Amino acid sequence: MAIDTRVRNQLQKLTPDERLEQRCDIEAMDEISGRAGFRPDKVIAYAFGDPKLDGTTFKTKGAVFRSRGEWYRLSYKCEASSDRLDIHAFKYKIGDQVPHEDWAEHYLYD
Repeated sequence: MAIDTRVRNQLQKLTPDERLEQRCDIEAMDEISGRAGFRPDKVIAYAFGDPKLDGTTFKTKGAVFRSRGEWYRLSYKCEASSDRLDIHAFKYKIGDQVPHEDWAEHYLYD
């Protein structure tokens, strides 16, 4: 999904690696939105493990997203343009809901 000019300008202020992570998180929310009733408002790429960065490809098996006040596990692979603003390919898998008792350990919040 294309991003608007305001978001694009904000992303351009980040380092290339930070830009890629943030752009991929935005893409994850766009892709998940509306699927099976999800309404994601936050993605954290590193909650359950460190992401892998290889040039313009960002992969994570330890991501989470928040929807309607609950956190869910997420893994994704995101391939972007050289400026890291346009997404060329995106694959994801939604995992289980994260139990509330695990939130503090992974720095998740309401």
